[in-house]
Amino acid sequence: MEQKKNLCTQIPLSLHTQVSEAREAAGQTTSEYITNLLIEYYNLKKDGGMTTMSGSTRTMAFQIPEELFQRIKTHLERETQRTGRKYTQREFVLGLIEEALNEAERQAAEEAGQTATPEASVSPCEPSESEEEALPPEKP
Repeated sequence: MEQKKNLCTQIPLSLHTQVSEAREAAGQTTSEYITNLLIEYYNLKKDGGMTTMSGSTRTMAFQIPEELFQRIKTHLERETQRTGRKYTQREFVLGLIEEALNEAERQAAEEAGQTATPEASVSPCEPSESEEEALPPEKP
């Protein structure tokens, strides 16, 4: 096992909160989280910034109308005030995407889980039960 040495520093409270939340979400100790963060940072720097910090993310970029952008900014400011912590564009957009995908996947699962109706098993040349009821009785 590689030898270890303590690294201590004072950081702004807002940054400490952000690091603590991310560390908890990752399920790591502070030591593990900061070590991984520094390793990823130096790997990124070594690779000329051509990789992402997490290694498994992709970038989506698109333009939106100025009016919509301002509405989003206003919403983010409102949520930041309401919750007492900075609510980012990234959190907002990822939340919307997750909601939309979850709903679409739920609907797709419901549609896939529906059983075939009795009419679906009728041959195209045979009338279904509802069509038979509408037909006049056959003459002998």
